[in-house]
Amino acid sequence: MNIQENFSISQLTTMRLGGAARYLIEIEKEADLGPAYEFAGNHQLPTYILGDGSNVIGRDEGFAGVVMLNRLKGIEPISEDSDKLIVRVATGEELDALVDYAVAGDWYGAEALAAIPGTVGGAVMQNAGAYGQEMSQILVGVDAYDTQTGELIHIPVDELALCYRHSIFNSDGPDSVKGRYFIVAARVRLHRTEIQGELYGSLQAYLLENDITDRRAKTIRDAVTNIRTQKLPDSTVMASSGSFFKNITIDEADIEPLRAQYPGIPIFLIGNCWEVASGWLIEQAGLKGKLLHGMRVSDKAALILINESADSYEDLCRARAEIIAAVEEKFGFRLEQEPEEI
Repeated sequence: MNIQENFSISQLTTMRLGGAARYLIEIEKEADLGPAYEFAGNHQLPTYILGDGSNVIGRDEGFAGVVMLNRLKGIEPISEDSDKLIVRVATGEELDALVDYAVAGDWYGAEALAAIPGTVGGAVMQNAGAYGQEMSQILVGVDAYDTQTGELIHIPVDELALCYRHSIFNSDGPDSVKGRYFIVAARVRLHRTEIQGELYGSLQAYLLENDITDRRAKTIRDAVTNIRTQKLPDSTVMASSGSFFKNITIDEADIEPLRAQYPGIPIFLIGNCWEVASGWLIEQAGLKGKLLHGMRVSDKAALILINESADSYEDLCRARAEIIAAVEEKFGFRLEQEPEEI
């Protein structure tokens, strides 16, 4: 178990902002969890679990506690028959590693999650999704370390309260267990059935433009990867946390009035939620490509903010406020930030 002091959060997050964490502990095996939380308890310090930092924003004041850096690895099959495969995936694995594992075996259910930055742990916590698929659709449950009892337990998916970018692990509501559990592994069910029905708009458009007619897992994975590569900045080159704002969720009854008022507004169904594309709202508000307090609204996908010259969390706050205000003034929708903060 490796313990470091006063480690810069900006080096752990892809937006490259944030002060120092008092302590950083790398969790490389499940046996590290007991001693790590004992260390935090002995020093009476709060803890924060971090993966690869692609969906986390660091504040200027840093974190006066212990950052638990999830480095747990491994994907192993649990059961398999002709129609389904259940695998146990360590939460420090990149989500893309799970996608590649599934596609290599010609299994379906994760292919549209390709190229989403971040770890499996973050994907579970946020119920990550894209292009018509979400973690909730393939998740069986999670194995988690209970910091109150020191035990490893299994929590089935129907107890995780998964919905759009929400779970019991990141919520502040009555079902919240935020901070109590370290998610060690996800149990995922893959299947042999191709994506059915109407595809997500930009994915369908890509397939049509490239005369692609099949929906094999590899075909969809490659298409989604190409689309995301064209839109998303490379975080090793440009500081960004990917999609910065959540899409707007609406009731089904609102769809036709919105389409009548705003022709061309992108509305789509993900899981059980109807959503309005927030990137489109930002673009229509005239902010695509704009530089605000050192933060660039991407000229490829307006949902993405790129840190070109901001050197503080306060710079980000000012840019965020201007974007939220512009969209709210034009459409009446109030955007909500997607990345967590430490």
